[in-house]
Formats: sequence, C-alpha cells, structure tokens
Amino acid sequence: MKLFLLVISYIFHPLFIPVAGTISYFAITPKYTPIEEQSGNILPIFILTVIIPIITYLILKNVGLIQSVFMPTLKERRYPLYISILLLLMVVYKVIPNNYTAELHYYFLGLIAATMASLLLLFLNFKSSMHLMGMGSIFMYLICLSVHFEINITLALSVLILLIGLVATSRLYLKAHSKAELVIGFFIGLVSQLLTIKFWL
Repeated sequence: MKLFLLVISYIFHPLFIPVAGTISYFAITPKYTPIEEQSGNILPIFILTVIIPIITYLILKNVGLIQSVFMPTLKERRYPLYISILLLLMVVYKVIPNNYTAELHYYFLGLIAATMASLLLLFLNFKSSMHLMGMGSIFMYLICLSVHFEINITLALSVLILLIGLVATSRLYLKAHSKAELVIGFFIGLVSQLLTIKFWL
C-alpha cells in the first residue's frame, strides 16, 4: 500500500501540472491547431517546467539546500517555489506569445498566482500542499474548458476526482501534510483558476 501511494505521489507531482494542462487544452479544444503550433507550446513548456526544475533540484540537493523531492520543511520549499515562479513567467512572456492561446495564457497566470499564494503562506509558517494545489488547478481548468467549448468531458472529470482523492490519501498516508494543508492547497488551486476565467470564458 505504501509503495502504491508513493508512486501516486510521484506520478501526480505538481511538476507535471503545467504540461498536463497544456496537453489537455490541445486534446479538448475543437479549434484546429497545426501540429507545429502544438509542439511549439508543448515542447518549450515541458523543458521549462519539467526538465529545468529537475536539473535545478539535483543542483540544490547536491549543495544541501534540499533533502527530498517532496521538500518536507518550510525552508526547503522556498527555493523551488522561487524558481517555479520565474519559469512560469518565462512561459507566459516568452513561450505562449509565439503561438498565442488565451486559454493557456490565463491558465499559466493562474498557476503563477497559486504558486505565489503558496509562497506567501510559507512566510506565514503554513505549508500548503503543492500536490493538491496542482490537482485543484487542473480540475478547475478542465471544467472551464468544458464550459468554454461546450464539450462534455464528464468522464474525464470523474476520473480526475478519483485521482484527486488518491493523491490526497497518499499525502495523508505518507504523513506529508495535515488535512488542513491539503484542503488549503486544493482551494488555492481552484480559486487561482476561477479568478482568471472572466478574461477568457
């Protein structure tokens, strides 16, 4: 059981949420998008939000600033959050304008807002769950895409709800977070996306 829930924590790590949202958009949108435009967004976003953070994590671990990929202490979490905000800003201002898509633009603005909110809570000595923040973000984003394009993705949302429950269970089972930290993290993710929909929905 522990191994299964540990694998869940790795698979649904917040590191993968930006690229997951990007792929979800291209999978859901009924608008014709050339393969060049899709790869022009997905590949740079994958490099900036997955590859570079992994390399950065290895560097931070080697210099002793981080001990675990799950960053259990408040101090450990600050450095990756600073880097994450910087990389997400690069996506918004350097990647997306090349193949501008309003839905993706505001999705990433929501992710930046959620990350900044989590960082602010760290300064208040509260460790919100980044896993649940990511899951909350993509859940609300998919709901908004469904409404925006008038496409029924109830099955996908149902599966995502199940996965959210699994991720929350894994974080509790592994004693990585309290219930309050999970709820606040999920709430941050939901609200950050909810605040951006009036600009593109």
